[in-house]
Amino acid sequence: MLSTYRIAATVAIAFLVINPSLLFAQLEFESPPISYSDTTPNDAISALQKRIDSGDFELKHDDKNGYLAAVLEALNIPQSSQTLVFSKTSLQLRRITPKRPRSLYFNDETYIGWVQDGDVIEISTVDPELGGVFYTLPVGKVEHPQFVRDRGQCMTCHASSRTEGVPGHLMRSVFTDRSGQPHFGSGTYTTKQSSPFMKRWGGWYVSGTHGEMRHMGNVLSQKNQRPEDLDREHGANATDISKFVETAPYLEETSDIVALMVLGHQLQMHNLLTRGNHETRGALHYNGVMNSALDRPEKFVSDSTHRRVESVSKKIVRCLLFADEFQLTSPIKGVSSFQADFEAQGIRDGQGRSLRDFDLQTRTFKYPCSYLIYSDAFDSLPKLMKEDVVKRMLNVLNSEPTEDDEYRNLSTTERKNILAILRETKPDLFATKTASR
Repeated sequence: MLSTYRIAATVAIAFLVINPSLLFAQLEFESPPISYSDTTPNDAISALQKRIDSGDFELKHDDKNGYLAAVLEALNIPQSSQTLVFSKTSLQLRRITPKRPRSLYFNDETYIGWVQDGDVIEISTVDPELGGVFYTLPVGKVEHPQFVRDRGQCMTCHASSRTEGVPGHLMRSVFTDRSGQPHFGSGTYTTKQSSPFMKRWGGWYVSGTHGEMRHMGNVLSQKNQRPEDLDREHGANATDISKFVETAPYLEETSDIVALMVLGHQLQMHNLLTRGNHETRGALHYNGVMNSALDRPEKFVSDSTHRRVESVSKKIVRCLLFADEFQLTSPIKGVSSFQADFEAQGIRDGQGRSLRDFDLQTRTFKYPCSYLIYSDAFDSLPKLMKEDVVKRMLNVLNSEPTEDDEYRNLSTTERKNILAILRETKPDLFATKTASR
């Protein structure tokens, strides 16, 4: 266990030497008003720890997966959300290979990673104000299970331009050799909702069908292989991944393609909501300092503060409304119960419609507005940011699409449907007054 941590720490130090800009990015959220490391998290894991400490909940251990199944149950994370990643791109990298991939499970706010014969269960969750917070839990049975918060090691990868410069999450697609080692010289991709299908899921197993489209999953690569030379056909439309990997050690036999699609959107949306929170609080903090220095009224909000808020608000709304989503050219179909499990959690209007309803024919969702609009991360956006986001959303949803419209992905009918669903299922959303200067 210690050797794994030492290797990871060495890699982290070397990476920061090569990329000193990451140090400055980290300092920004380590200082007031965010004070990331010095602030006690208010997230799903800290809440679960309180239940364990009080004796209200017992985390049961089993010999096969340690505390994994118990943690998923406690956090209401469906086992069907399982995806399998075989690239060495996480903490316990020495234990990960194509034959022994890491399994990931998630719900709307928490991500759980488990490795065969690993020392710890890896957890990342979303604090509405801090962003991504990272924990480990020992796999072996102990008298009193204790989630241990990371103190900076995870920030090497989880606080960079790939995560919008805030503590967040990312999904990487890499060219991976037979040992699971990425060929970084061949290039890497961060998977988002806008990512071309052919650049997704390198180093991941993918179970499900996708027609004529091709991805990088289920395939090993040669050193310095060019993207166009990867044998994507070999890993295509795999409904049974047992031909690639032994699935018996895992909770499920799948690495569902629909779960992977959702994950790509959700990680990006979470990062942008955190960026919106941090950017607004930072801008208002600086605004207050300048108000005092220039003897301006305490509640005065400068044009530069508004501009900082607006620049991030635009990105949030574009992601919320899937403006840049990659358009599917073939239908997507998963092979697990994930789709049904995910849709079952939807908040529905009087017509039975939900933002969690899938399309999977030409896009991910039937009503392209992120279900994370119901999340604590969205609700915790500072007032100035939330007002601007809501104003922009209303402008889009009340308008007619045009040829040069950046939201031309939404037809007139779709805009009306989304607005109607939101007015009924989140009535307080549009009660917020729009920001004015």
